[in-house]
Amino acid sequence: METNLHLLDAVALMRDLPDRGLSRGQVGTIVESLAPEVFEVEFSDDNGRAYAFASVSTQDLLRLFSSPHGPAAN
Repeated sequence: METNLHLLDAVALMRDLPDRGLSRGQVGTIVESLAPEVFEVEFSDDNGRAYAFASVSTQDLLRLFSSPHGPAAN
């Protein structure tokens, strides 16, 4: 869905990844660019411990923003 993603962006899954035990809506961080429009995403618990990694296409990711101004503030 989102094509302008970068390393360390916070993202949410747009679909379930049952083979990885991940569900739509889970939040992760992009940690590596693997190919055009494919990223390695790390999923961590509230204590910062990684519990899953997955290679995810940009069409299955939604970039998240912590600023009320969205992408213009980043």
